[in-house]
Amino acid sequence: MKRMTLTVLFLLNLSAQDGPETVMRGTKQFHRTVLASGLAGPWELAWGPDNMLWVTERTGKRITRIDPATGKRNVAITVDEVSAPGAQDGLLGMALDPDLLKSSDYVYVGYTYVDMHRTVNPAAFNGSEAYKHLYGKIVRLTYHPASGALSDPVDLITGLPVGNDHVSGRLKIGPDRKLYYTVGDQGHDQLGNFCLPIEAQRLPTAAEIGKKDYAAYVGKSLRLNLDGSIPSDNPTLNGVVSHVYTYGHRNMQGIDFGPDGTLYASEQGPKTDDEINILKAGANYGWPHVAGLKDNKAYEYARWADSTIPCTQLTFSDLAIPPSVPREPESAFTKPFVEPIATMFTVPSDFNFHSPVCKGVDFICWPTVGASSIEYYASKGKGIPGWDKVLLITTLKRGSLYVLPLTPDGQHAAGHMWRYFQSENRYRDTAVNPDGRTIYIATDVSGLGEALGGGPNRKMADPGAILAFTYESEDGGASAPTPAPAKTSPSNEPSMSPATSGAPPSFTAAQVAAGKVAYNANCAACHGNTMTNGTFAPPLAGEYFRNNWAGKTVAAFYNHAKTMPPSAPASLPDATYADIVAYMLQSNGFQPGPTALPAGGAVLEKMSIK
Repeated sequence: MKRMTLTVLFLLNLSAQDGPETVMRGTKQFHRTVLASGLAGPWELAWGPDNMLWVTERTGKRITRIDPATGKRNVAITVDEVSAPGAQDGLLGMALDPDLLKSSDYVYVGYTYVDMHRTVNPAAFNGSEAYKHLYGKIVRLTYHPASGALSDPVDLITGLPVGNDHVSGRLKIGPDRKLYYTVGDQGHDQLGNFCLPIEAQRLPTAAEIGKKDYAAYVGKSLRLNLDGSIPSDNPTLNGVVSHVYTYGHRNMQGIDFGPDGTLYASEQGPKTDDEINILKAGANYGWPHVAGLKDNKAYEYARWADSTIPCTQLTFSDLAIPPSVPREPESAFTKPFVEPIATMFTVPSDFNFHSPVCKGVDFICWPTVGASSIEYYASKGKGIPGWDKVLLITTLKRGSLYVLPLTPDGQHAAGHMWRYFQSENRYRDTAVNPDGRTIYIATDVSGLGEALGGGPNRKMADPGAILAFTYESEDGGASAPTPAPAKTSPSNEPSMSPATSGAPPSFTAAQVAAGKVAYNANCAACHGNTMTNGTFAPPLAGEYFRNNWAGKTVAAFYNHAKTMPPSAPASLPDATYADIVAYMLQSNGFQPGPTALPAGGAVLEKMSIK
């Protein structure tokens, strides 16, 4: 008996520190269909008591109900108040009341909106006007079964912090009939926000709660009464009872409850250690001092904001941290915190984070997979055989569904992960048919993923879709990744004007300086502050730039810049776009001169990128 116990403990420890090479290919066979397509950023997916799939459309600002038998869709509501200026904000989490169609008519949603009566601290919005008045809120809607419509929005909590990165926004109702909501760390200490400190460890004060100032809610999970108030049994943290349930989080985009009330969470890590956690009231989860386990493997906390050389004079890098930036190993963190039950994935410190396979888009080759949601699944003897108690985890980078087995008590990982449905998509969320045999997956409209053959991919195989995977059989052996279907959707590569032999670009040093500020405020969260280290959008410098733009007109490049950001094209002044283009041209080796780059016009057609 003792020998068996030791074996189980060894297995649990091994599982928690798995590397990417330990993932096993799925052995079960599924039939794949595209249930719906053309959705505007499907984000939350839920099976409703009306036997319909309910989905929030992040940039479409809609809640849509989809018939899982026919794919027919009905818009329940368009929330005009939603504002989605970037890649991670908009209409996000949704929770259907467990008693919907019984004793309740309520549906709860979280989204970002503009409040002109409040202004975010300038340091927090990093100079981007689109985020100057942007906040988050949770709203209650009333459902009308006869018409299938939602109406009568009631604000439950407003003024939640929002940034241009790591918004999180997953919403669930627990078995205790409380609302649980995740708030990210806003992407501070990296990319365009690298001079902003991470505040995931900062706890709210009594004075802040009294003023309904929720700035300290970044990097937290929240627990609310159904009317938005603070539950009296919420944890007391630093002497204060607030909405905060747990803290020390980076970007927790997935939460779900097991049948016994266990609250599971998936959280995106930096270069390593996406985390699978169990959330416990009042617990600290270590970020930014620890990523994954406290093992000093492949992660150090670099405090860019505390650089002895002014941070604004530095260039951010995930791979080479300047000596002026204070660093600390994970072992330096001595406060109590909860370690994850599994990571995705842990590697040694000498791991090659700069693989040539990824052609300068290094993050695609990193061990992290961009865990985007989590769902508890139990076959209960009628669903998918062998999945008696598992977690389903969707990922963005490798377009896959990972299956993590749990121990009988549901408190630990019970083995290595299995990978299913690998594709050239970014998977956002799941829902499961009540029969337990069909899994529905929502896909992103765009972004950067990993090609099936390795390296970066920016053409989604099924953009903005709901995919259905129905279990068919066991195949008794390792199956190959699910092949991507033929790409019949329009390419999202930029439209090029014909090659030209025109004059080289002309722009001034002043435009470059202004363009750098505007780029960092509006573009860096997606493309990276070096233009090659972004985690959502394609590179704008180096090999990618040369392959896409060499021999094309500056007019084509300028016009493509004006299609950004995708959710709000041409939302900046023309002169600002010209400044940003000048900065990007300078970053690709072109030199400034005495003549300014015009904001559009025929002159740009006569300039070429050589």
